[in-house]
Amino acid sequence: MTPYEVYAIRYATVARRAAENFIGGDPHEAAARLDYFVWLVRNAERAVVVDTGFNAAAAARRGREFLRSPAEGLALLGVEAARVDTVVLTHLHYDHVGNFDLFPAATFHLQDDEMAYATGRYMAVPHFAHAYEVDEVVGMVRNVYAGRVTFHAGDAEIAPGLSVHLISGHTRGLQAVRVHTRVGWVVLASDASHYYANMGEGRPFPIVADVTRMVDGWRRLRELASAPRHVVPGHDPEVMARYAAPSPALAGIAVRLDAEPCSPA
Repeated sequence: MTPYEVYAIRYATVARRAAENFIGGDPHEAAARLDYFVWLVRNAERAVVVDTGFNAAAAARRGREFLRSPAEGLALLGVEAARVDTVVLTHLHYDHVGNFDLFPAATFHLQDDEMAYATGRYMAVPHFAHAYEVDEVVGMVRNVYAGRVTFHAGDAEIAPGLSVHLISGHTRGLQAVRVHTRVGWVVLASDASHYYANMGEGRPFPIVADVTRMVDGWRRLRELASAPRHVVPGHDPEVMARYAAPSPALAGIAVRLDAEPCSPA
């Protein structure tokens, strides 16, 4: 099994308050910014993209600071979005699926439960629906009819050393990605834990379908990784500090996750 390289590519950011990051957080307390990432997993045999981010129009609509197109970030790592043939979608929230049209050659890997949730009864409730974009969900349904979506019902192997695992909690069909690397098994938690503190301190994120399943998911993430330090949260700016950029030119843009993280500051 050839180990994979794993990269986090930062494409947007936004200021946050504690109440936006933790259930029960102080609404007046400033908190860590929330960064937005897509991820690249590659070895000599294949390049797989995890999530596709959002675009400048969505950033303006939702008040996010847009730094660069995720496709631009991939190009800086030598990967052309239009030629990628495998994309894992951890879930269908706007910041994880918004640029799927930039990947015209890709098959999308998605959980059955996520499509059912994003098109089901709970989308009539604003609390659950607000992080989805109707046009993006409809676009993914069109990809289903075009034969471009591979569905999974729980854990599944995408390729040797690369698998998806149904975690749920944040959404009904949220999946994490487990990758075999030179330092062991690295787990891309996506929104199973937005920040290190969500999982590390037992403080759930407030955008959630089922809090108990979110909490159970933290244990599952730890089980999947070679060590807890190899669970990478989905939105924490600290990721950019704990890992090194692959080159000086990519400082602040991308970091390599198939490495031992440094201790938190």
